[in-house]
Amino acid sequence: MKDSWMLLVIAVGLAMDCFAVSLCIGSSPAPQNRRSIFRVSFHFGLFQGGMTLLGWLLGSTLVNLIADFDHWIALALLGWIGVRMIVEGCSKEGASPLNGCADPTRGSSLVMLSVATSIDALGVGLSLALLHANVLPASLVIGLVSLILSVAGMLGGKRLNQRFGRRVEIIGGLVLILIGLRIVLSHMLL
Repeated sequence: MKDSWMLLVIAVGLAMDCFAVSLCIGSSPAPQNRRSIFRVSFHFGLFQGGMTLLGWLLGSTLVNLIADFDHWIALALLGWIGVRMIVEGCSKEGASPLNGCADPTRGSSLVMLSVATSIDALGVGLSLALLHANVLPASLVIGLVSLILSVAGMLGGKRLNQRFGRRVEIIGGLVLILIGLRIVLSHMLL
């Protein structure tokens, strides 16, 4: 029983970046419908659970190779999307909502965000391998919690956008950049 509570706490901790990024995406002018909410939450949940499993499978080999710069990868990916959101938020009201930028709920933007938010799950998977834990239930719980919190973030962001308009997108872009900086700072302080 104690282990299941610990797993839930870990899953919620890993899913907080997914929630924050989903909140930002939900507040953007990107199309918000059931399909986009499903795409974002499915991808975030899949990548969180999958990266946990991948970390466990790879053991210490790959993690040791990228451990010195994985936080910089996360910062670059989140920073790129964040800057694009800020630029879009500062554009004229009459301009296209996405100013020719890719929809963050589709394609390469969604994959970049999914990878950036799930890099920590790779390390958790490695830890689970070192602890000889049963990784399959752990990755399923981590993926499911990430999916649920991503849905909540998308819905909450949609409400924020309806209430505050394009200013929320600027704040959302800043939040993404801050999440990337937090990841870098937490690695530097370790």
